[in-house]
Amino acid sequence: MSVELKRQRINMAMKREKSDLVIKNANIVNVFTKEIIKGDIAICKDQIVGIGDYSGTREIDVNGKYVCPGLIDSHMHIESTMVTPPEFARTIIPHGTTTLIADPHEIANVCGINGINFMLNQSKELPLNVYYMMPSSVPSTSFENNGADLTAELIEPFLSNDKILGLGEVMDYPAVTSGNEKMLKKIDLFDNKIIDGHSPNLTGDALNAYKTAGIMTDHECSTIEEALERIRLGMYVQIREGSAARNLKNLVEGLIKNHMGFDRCVFCTDDKHLEDIRQNGHISYNIKKAIKYGVSQIDAICMATINAAQCYKLKRLGAVAPGYSADILILNSLEDFNIDKVLYRGKMIYEHKKICTKIHLSIDDNNVLNTVRVRDISDEDLKIKLVSNVATVIKIKDNELITKKENKKVTVENGAFIADENFSKIAVIERHKATKNIGLGIVSNFNIRNGAIASTVAHDSHNLIVIGDNDDDMITAVEEIKKVNGGYTVVSRGEVKGTLPLPIAGLMSDKNAEYVEKTLSKMIEEALKLGINKNIDPFITLSFLALPVIPEIRITDKGLFDVTQFKFI
Repeated sequence: MSVELKRQRINMAMKREKSDLVIKNANIVNVFTKEIIKGDIAICKDQIVGIGDYSGTREIDVNGKYVCPGLIDSHMHIESTMVTPPEFARTIIPHGTTTLIADPHEIANVCGINGINFMLNQSKELPLNVYYMMPSSVPSTSFENNGADLTAELIEPFLSNDKILGLGEVMDYPAVTSGNEKMLKKIDLFDNKIIDGHSPNLTGDALNAYKTAGIMTDHECSTIEEALERIRLGMYVQIREGSAARNLKNLVEGLIKNHMGFDRCVFCTDDKHLEDIRQNGHISYNIKKAIKYGVSQIDAICMATINAAQCYKLKRLGAVAPGYSADILILNSLEDFNIDKVLYRGKMIYEHKKICTKIHLSIDDNNVLNTVRVRDISDEDLKIKLVSNVATVIKIKDNELITKKENKKVTVENGAFIADENFSKIAVIERHKATKNIGLGIVSNFNIRNGAIASTVAHDSHNLIVIGDNDDDMITAVEEIKKVNGGYTVVSRGEVKGTLPLPIAGLMSDKNAEYVEKTLSKMIEEALKLGINKNIDPFITLSFLALPVIPEIRITDKGLFDVTQFKFI
């Protein structure tokens, strides 16, 4: 920043010069004192320079409407929306999100450093702040095959990139607590930056060790006990409300009941479908839902703004005050958080229910294409051989990512498992190096009948995952995914009912958000026709069944995995 620009800002603050823009007659949400302040907001170029009584070259009279800072999503994965950063920006701007803190570990698990560079390049010149956390766990564990291995040596050059805020969610918590040198080298690199956590069910001495390593956040709290233990250790709890994992109600009600404040709480979405965002909102939905369950309006706004900015050391974001970026929301009402206008760095980017700035979609990187490499598979490859009719089963829990390990009686014919209305067959097929590794398992409470669904979105290694009640449809689904080079598909009785191609790393579409949303909505509808449990999101739930760091039991391309004991079954 130049001395001349500082002098200009000071002159405008002192009223020696008219401000470039003044928002007149505002009711300003003060996130520092948690009160409403009446006044004008003076802006010089991209920064707020004064609160009080000002005049400007341009003026917007909001006539007593409420004004608050732009919203911050403290933890999410753009790839999980299945669109590129420009298309995701177009989706969330109407809902008031002006800052994203994204972890690109999805594409990094497929494409490595090339994937991270793709996301950084795609995020340039967008009308919102996009920051990234350097993926810490690529692969997430040693119990699966993925497309890349990000070592401390490979990620060190990114330390100087001002768009990289710190180290992304450390999912391999056993590596931390055991003092694994490879993991500790990565953590040590980011010792002076924020380090994100991911530690479901971690408690006591193990959580102390995890925090001692330097980890400051956790978005995996599903119970108030987990949240309280982390807050008491000085961690930030990222209250998550996504499409599959919805933890907000439990956590905010628990914090209120325990008379705890919300100063160490921030909001995140983690993984949220475009349709959910368009219908309900983004971080704005977290605010509305928190208010519904008893959080004060200003506390809810603070969790979505200043708390997140302070957690991630974003000193110019999160407040409507001098010295802060002019990322501002003008609200029709505070009670229902109805957004009238959105400004980013002092420029209007949303008004009259339309985005009023240009956002371009362009894919020009062959390093993230043609990533699905799967050999032909047969019925024999999908056969689950059992010596008795009692088998270990992955039980899905409604509206949760956490699963339960159970031993159940299943149907067996000629020494092999037969899927039925209660128990589905699942397979994870390695798709990065065509090794023909296939992990097989049995799932309950998914309830698919007369068909199969498949995807190359399978956290976090993103192998090809397929679930169904018969081998023929499962194989048809696999072949369809190979044909389109990654994506989602629904098959029933030998017929492909719908496919969403995701040619960018098998994770993202090269089409616009409207196309993706419309296609996915139809596919979810087709999937639910197959009897799939209506209390789960078919594709998001399927994608997380492959993640071997969320309890209790998962499936990788190497086999059935017990997360609580961190070993194969």
